[in-house]
Amino acid sequence: IVSCQVNDIFLECHYSLFMSVGEQGLRGDKGDIGPPGLKGDPGDTGEPGQNGTKGEAGEPGMPGLMGPGGYNGTKGEKGEKGEMGESSTVDKGEKGDKGEPGPPGPKGTKGEKGDLGQPGPPGQRGMHGMKGIRGVKGLRGQRGVKGSKGEPFIQKRSAFSVGLFPSRSFPPPGQPVRFDKIIYNEEGHWDSNISKFNCTYGGVYVFSYYITVRNRPLRAALLVNGIRKLRTRDSLYGQDIDQASNMALIRLSTGDQVWLETVRDWNGVYSSSEDDSTFSGFLLFADATKD
Repeated sequence: IVSCQVNDIFLECHYSLFMSVGEQGLRGDKGDIGPPGLKGDPGDTGEPGQNGTKGEAGEPGMPGLMGPGGYNGTKGEKGEKGEMGESSTVDKGEKGDKGEPGPPGPKGTKGEKGDLGQPGPPGQRGMHGMKGIRGVKGLRGQRGVKGSKGEPFIQKRSAFSVGLFPSRSFPPPGQPVRFDKIIYNEEGHWDSNISKFNCTYGGVYVFSYYITVRNRPLRAALLVNGIRKLRTRDSLYGQDIDQASNMALIRLSTGDQVWLETVRDWNGVYSSSEDDSTFSGFLLFADATKD
């Protein structure tokens, strides 16, 4: 047995040895029937022989073995690709009208919870609700721990009250009136050398003056840093005596100065052993500070 490979297909080729056919011999005697031999392969076709005598029918022989199967044929070659057919001449139809909406489908199952969205803009302010009923009075709480002792409070004080000596009556106009009689000046904020009040603590101050007027008319003015804040006038003439006064609250800053003046020749400021002309002022409340 020889195996060959052609076009990736295995073929089995079977070769058998055949006995060569000799010349026809003399007819021999009939021999005994021998045992049936194996079925041989068909031999080559011989020359036609002479008609022999008909022999007796022999007993049927045993069936021979099945011959081997034939081999597979070779695969045919692939044919050439055919030509492309002509395109269809059928025109594309026009787009049809939109159909009516179909009936609603069945309700779907509940979807999964989505992610938390961004916070929305603040809404408008709602209306005030009705006042609730007053609740029951709660129990008294426990007494707290006593706090530490605070720093001592230092009160800021500033005040003065001065009067006019008789020798200073009818002071020259356009200059601070010389109030030399000290009634109160414990803080020393009134400067008798220049007849002016010096502001040490910024805050609100109360100023007042009471002037005795005699023989001459009066025009008096309260000045803060040279600016007239209050004006008073009395047009008295002759030997009569009168009183002129005024009062005001003025805010001052540290370093400001306050004084009293007469204007023009209307300087009828008078003082005697029986009549006084006074000028007073005091700090009502100081400005808040960190100190």
